[in-house]
Amino acid sequence: MNTEKLSERLETVARFVPNGSKLADIGSDHAYLPCYLVKKGIVPFAIAGEVVLGPFESAQGHVEEEGLADKIMVRMGDGLDVIEPGDVNCISIAGMGGALITSILERGKEKLGEIVRLILQPNISAVTIRKWLLENNWQLVEEEIMEEDGKIYEILVAEKGEPHKPYTANLETELLLGPFLVQKQGEAFSRKWKMEAQNWQKILAQLEKAAPSTETTAKRQELLQLINRVEGALK
Repeated sequence: MNTEKLSERLETVARFVPNGSKLADIGSDHAYLPCYLVKKGIVPFAIAGEVVLGPFESAQGHVEEEGLADKIMVRMGDGLDVIEPGDVNCISIAGMGGALITSILERGKEKLGEIVRLILQPNISAVTIRKWLLENNWQLVEEEIMEEDGKIYEILVAEKGEPHKPYTANLETELLLGPFLVQKQGEAFSRKWKMEAQNWQKILAQLEKAAPSTETTAKRQELLQLINRVEGALK
């Protein structure tokens, strides 16, 4: 992977960045995504944010090597601390867990006033992000699911709007699986959720052998609900 050819995962993220946006890429690693977008002429300006010194220095060096220091600012800081009012109008956060992405958004809520689009790629627990978006008046406008090198990734795109709009009466199922992804389904979607259901079935089988308790009963009910939601949604 380099600034000319991204991974399929990051190419999918890049596809959702609107032309002319000013982007902040949080947890930018080598700043591959900002460099790619600037070199392609998709964004005129970007911020690459890193919280750890090593990746920060790596991103900084990469931007300088590409001759893009006048268009990409590499900043060190925690989450959205790297942006100031008026800096950007689009944020990407990719390659982290859903809970971490959600905590970054929650801690930096005051920085989201001028943001028109969020592009979020959790490695796990996309449901956590969907719930946060719903509770914070961000409308999910698109989703993708794809597989690369044996791993399955979801990409969520949100804008300010009507947070309940993409959801139907099957809210809990769609929060878990994704309202757009449930409709589209496809190979990666089916594979992911069949594997998840199989894992839950294995845990359920272990719980059946455990001594009865309030905790095991509650966990059993939770797993049964999850399995039923997935099996009911799969085409």
